[in-house]
Amino acid sequence: MSGGPLRLCGTTLGRDRHVCAFFHSPDDHYRTLLPFIKDGFDAGEKAVHIIDPRRRTEHVQRLTAIGIDVKAAQEDGRLDMREWADAHLRDGCFDHDRTHKIIAAIREGSAAAGFPRTRFVTHMEWALEDRPGIDGLLQYEAKANLAPFEDPVVCAYDLSRFGADVVVDVMRTHPLIIIGGILQENPFFVPPDEFLGELRARRSR
Repeated sequence: MSGGPLRLCGTTLGRDRHVCAFFHSPDDHYRTLLPFIKDGFDAGEKAVHIIDPRRRTEHVQRLTAIGIDVKAAQEDGRLDMREWADAHLRDGCFDHDRTHKIIAAIREGSAAAGFPRTRFVTHMEWALEDRPGIDGLLQYEAKANLAPFEDPVVCAYDLSRFGADVVVDVMRTHPLIIIGGILQENPFFVPPDEFLGELRARRSR
């Protein structure tokens, strides 16, 4: 089941739905993404937010401020708010294949429950944690592009915490990018098979 036109940062999305969003502060993050989140709730869609557990209280407050009843939305299934340990860092480590399966299962469950679309927003600072498997971040991001999907996925990165080398590579794994609150097609995007081949070559060296 598909929803209607999908807008993000004032732009209607086409086929590509995998977005990296770079922010300099929480205020910047929420100013840009809250309208996108609210539009999804107003359209009867499901929201999946994978968040930093240390920012849970703030996240709830931000949603409440735009008129979302967080408790009610969780109870009726419209909002699935997960901390990193419930998704990317399950069992204390990161396994990119397992995480893709978790996301796929969420999508399938949402569709089976009758939601027209699921909007994913993930705080990506889990990749800065000292956990086994974290070096699989780029494989994870690249492999997300191997199969087309209709549900939008916004990977939110805090530029004050990620190094320039990681930011450049992350940028190359997303067909769409948000910088300065503006969404645009990413001219630096590298097709997943090509990027994964590059990663293998780097490791062999």
